[in-house]
Amino acid sequence: MDIFLAGATGFVGSALIPHLLAEGHQVRVLVRNPRKAGQLPAPVKVVSGDPTRPGPWQQEAAGAQVVINLTGTSIFTRWTPAAKRLILDSRILATRNLVEAMGPAGPDGAKTLINASAAGYYGGQGDEVKTEAAGPGRDFLAEVCVAWEKEAFRAGQHGHRVVATRLAVVLGRGGGALDQMLTPFRLGLGGRLGNGRQFFPWIHLADLAAIFAFLIKHPEISGPVNCGAPNPINNAEFTRALGRALNRPTWLPVPGFMLRLLFGEMSSVLLTGPAMLPAVLQKHGFAFRFPAIDQALVDLVGPKTSPNQK
Repeated sequence: MDIFLAGATGFVGSALIPHLLAEGHQVRVLVRNPRKAGQLPAPVKVVSGDPTRPGPWQQEAAGAQVVINLTGTSIFTRWTPAAKRLILDSRILATRNLVEAMGPAGPDGAKTLINASAAGYYGGQGDEVKTEAAGPGRDFLAEVCVAWEKEAFRAGQHGHRVVATRLAVVLGRGGGALDQMLTPFRLGLGGRLGNGRQFFPWIHLADLAAIFAFLIKHPEISGPVNCGAPNPINNAEFTRALGRALNRPTWLPVPGFMLRLLFGEMSSVLLTGPAMLPAVLQKHGFAFRFPAIDQALVDLVGPKTSPNQK
């Protein structure tokens, strides 16, 4: 497949590219900063441009069979009115421009848009398990996800297949949320957030890369797809699992009021979370390499092994 990837130099995109290449796909990537292109594998074609603005890059997107959109500014900042606008606009505008680049389905058939979304679609809605059939939450992130997906599904009106990947917290080496947690945990300063009862949807980075490849191979899958591990855990369970993997104590909880003082409204991301299940992936037979948190964390924080080691 000829694949166009926006958001290629981020944590997920950087891991996804070699996986797609190994699957035999041709990959073009959109980058704002061409200097970052040196980090990308040689077979990749680099396209310069800003996805939030129309431009010549859209001609490259128009020629792809599959468009993958991972763009969006980080949500981990204090949510001032300006930050909220940037969080929303960075997602909506990029998605709108990609959909416009795809145009209507032509004689060669429909294209596929695999668009990022987030577990935040469901809000922090108690203990009820959330499959793709569940409705959205009512907080800021849920509103962002609803608007983001609505923009992506406009491609369906032009005859294309659209998949909205509702991403859990992505755990991987060398970046993302886990990388920020490791130092305090290794110092013995890790602990649950608030009461620890909030659910913590998560996915191993290797499984997420495999999910994208799986979705490309299965054109019968469309609509929302929960991209999280099949065994929901809460924050306290995650904290204990990370402590076990590092062989460190986890006795220092962070009170909820302190998180609210530090982060304001954004603290809701840390203090709430849905029990999300990947019902669509399970229905279609996707096999998780890392379905359980202990197994995933041992792989991610343990010593690296070479391919020749058994």
